Parts: sequence; C-alpha cells; structure tokens
Amino acid sequence: MSLLVQQPLSLYIHIPWCVQKCPYCDFNSHGMKSELPEQAYTAALLKDLDDDITRFNLSDRKLHSIFIGGGTPSLFSAKAIGDILAGVFTRFDHDSDIEVTLEANPGTVEADKFVGFAEAGVSRLSIGVQSFESDKLIKLGRIHDNQQAIRAAELAKSCGVKSFNLDLMHGLPGQSLDAAMDDLAQAIALKPDHLSWYQLTIEPNTAFGSKPPKLPEDETLWDIQEHGVSKLADAGYQQYEISAYSQLGKQSKHNLNYWRFGDYLGIGCGAHGKITDSASGKIYRTVKVKHPKGYLEQGRPALDHLNTVTTDELPFEFMMNQLRLRESFDINRFTQTTGLALTTITEPLAQASAKGLLINNQQNWQVSTLGHRYLNDLLELFL
Repeated sequence: MSLLVQQPLSLYIHIPWCVQKCPYCDFNSHGMKSELPEQAYTAALLKDLDDDITRFNLSDRKLHSIFIGGGTPSLFSAKAIGDILAGVFTRFDHDSDIEVTLEANPGTVEADKFVGFAEAGVSRLSIGVQSFESDKLIKLGRIHDNQQAIRAAELAKSCGVKSFNLDLMHGLPGQSLDAAMDDLAQAIALKPDHLSWYQLTIEPNTAFGSKPPKLPEDETLWDIQEHGVSKLADAGYQQYEISAYSQLGKQSKHNLNYWRFGDYLGIGCGAHGKITDSASGKIYRTVKVKHPKGYLEQGRPALDHLNTVTTDELPFEFMMNQLRLRESFDINRFTQTTGLALTTITEPLAQASAKGLLINNQQNWQVSTLGHRYLNDLLELFL
C-alpha cells in the first residue's frame, strides 16, 4: 500500500431521542420516556470527542463540516446545541463559514426554536417532512401535519440559517404517481436550497419490517422516479447523488465528504466513524456504544468497536460511496484514498464498462444512467 493522501475531516454527532419511533426507521433512535439529559449527554459527547482526538492524533486536523443527526436533535434546546458546538470549536480549527447541519422535526415546538439554533451556530437545517399528505403522515407514524411542515419550511427561510433541506419520501403505501408528484410539487414550492428525495424501503427490525404495508408496484415506482427527476430538473434542482438534489452551489458539503470517501468522526450513541491514518496507511472504522444508558454510564468508554478496513474490503468501501455520485471521478482518487494500486480494480472496471454501467473518459470514470438504475449490480463487481 502507498502513502495515503489526508482527506477532509467531518464530524457526525448523534442525538438518539425521538418523541416516538417511526415504523420505517432503522436508525439508532429511542422514544422519550422522561426529560432529556441534555447536560449529561453534552458532557459525554465532548468526552467521546476528546477520546477520538487522542486515539487518532487529530489535534492538528482542520474540521470540514458538522452534521447533528438522530433521532430528533431539534428536541434539544438551542442552549444545549450551542454548548455542544462551542465545545467542538474549542477543539478544532475550522473556517468561519463551516457548514453545520441540524436535523429537525417539523412539529411546531421544534420549529419555533429555529432562530435559537441559528444563533447557536447552526448554518443549515434539514427538515424531516417525509410527506405533505395527511393520511401518509399518519401511516408513517409522523407527529406533525401538513401545515406544520409548511410552517417549518417558511421559518427556516427567515430564522438566520444560510440554507435548508427538506427530506421527502416517495413510493409510500398506496401512493399513486399523481400523488407523489403533488407531494414533490409542494416541496418545490417552498423553495428549499436542497431536497433529499428518496424511496421508502422496508428494513428488517422495524415495525414495517414485521408487518409490511402494501407499496406501489415496481412499474409505478419507476414512473415516480423518472417523472420526479424531470420535475426537479425543471425547477432548477441538480441531481448530484442518487437521492440528493440542490440548487446551484447548495450541495451538502458534509454528505459530499462521505461519498468522496473522506474522513469523519462519529460521536454519540451508536455513531459510526471512518478515519484515515496517512502515515501508517491504515483506515479505521469506529462504532460507539448504542444505548443511551450505556453511553452515559460513568467511567465506561464510548467506543464499542474499532476495526481496520482490510485491503480486500477497500475497493467495495470506496466504490459504495463514490458511485452514488453523479459526478465523474479521477481514478487516481482510488489510490490516494485507499493506498491500493489501480491494478486492484482493473478487472471490475473493465467488466462494468463492458456492461454499460460505467463510462470511461480516459482517467475519469462516470456512472451511466444504466449504472445508477442497477447500482447494486455495479457494486457487486467490486466485492
């Protein structure tokens, strides 16, 4: 393996509590049963961060972006979010305009805190709308209604953040093509800078996994995808990743770093991280203690797993991220971020090209339309 090029470093902060667990959600989230332990959890997060900084010798690294996800991070007070960010910023050098994203629930109580979040240092809000149809929101177990979703988006425009994203699902139980396009039209009308528009999938270990709802037929799902992509393009949204669309220059810097195989620390319950040690040529994956009770336990390390990514795993790990993007990529990035020789992936690249899944433009490679449609088949070539 060759010497690795140091990658941008991002930070993911996980806040695991929700008002209630949604039936489709397989994230590490826990319904609130009592008052949130904001102060104790903030202290645990910063201790977790200190341990990672020491573990990976990161004191001289500059922070690229921050994403506070969950759960429902907007359940925390603006003060608690401010305390967390202040603690992070004392530990890392960063640009004054660093992208700081906070996931938020459209419920009225959370939306009214948007100004406070902006003053605390949040520059970007990601609002989990999922649908504007009342019956669909009920089926999805969401606690907000259509009007609260619209109000949250309107507040995001005026609260002081630089940009906001709307999370919207399609392929919902019983959803027709027309209904999905109406949902998307409502989202577009609110003029978010960014839209995360993705198909509902049924995951194991969820309520929907135990009792799956009836989803639209595959033909309808494909029609929704094709019509939606066209509608978004007509409205000025550029698709830069499978489910990410943005106005010009408003892509998520944080998520782009994930997909370009950059580095990120993950702190908080069940958070995942990926760190490159340029000197040794090793790439590490971390997983933190999953349950809040264990994570908050005094004297217990937050780290649950620390694994070194093997050379056999690296080609798939790199492509699993990179091939989600619409942009072409310089094949030399593979060597720079994995340390492996290009010959490691010569055969699967040739197979993908022959199948029409990848387009070879000299040293730049691009996923074809066919490749995006059959992404799983494309990725299997690199296993």
